Amino acid sequence: MRILLAEDDFVTRKFMMNFLSKYGECDVTVDGMEAVDAFNMALEDGDPYDLVCLDIMMPVMDGYQALIGIRNLEKQQNIPAEDACKVIMATALNEEKNVKMAFDLGCTIYSGKPINQERFEMALKKLGLID
Repeated sequence: MRILLAEDDFVTRKFMMNFLSKYGECDVTVDGMEAVDAFNMALEDGDPYDLVCLDIMMPVMDGYQALIGIRNLEKQQNIPAEDACKVIMATALNEEKNVKMAFDLGCTIYSGKPINQERFEMALKKLGLID
């Protein structure tokens, strides 16, 4: 599995990278703009990401903006919805309006912080990304 992690907090980024690396190749970015650029390069190389984990509160471009950019790139490439990458939004913002906006923009799963490893693994299984 190819994984893209966009997280600006060093401690969370290191934790998530160690956690996700056991499931596949994990590339890391520190803001939303880098995430969209990395996603675009992977599409252009014909080796797209299977999973994108986006923090919502990031500098330069937040997770919502990055999600819009990622979904727009998929549309430009005529990638059908069923083949779109899975996107997990991770944030401490658990208010209903934030969750609703994430799903409206095309996120697959919304995960609160701090990350609960067991629940995160259950989410990956539910998405069919791991056994």
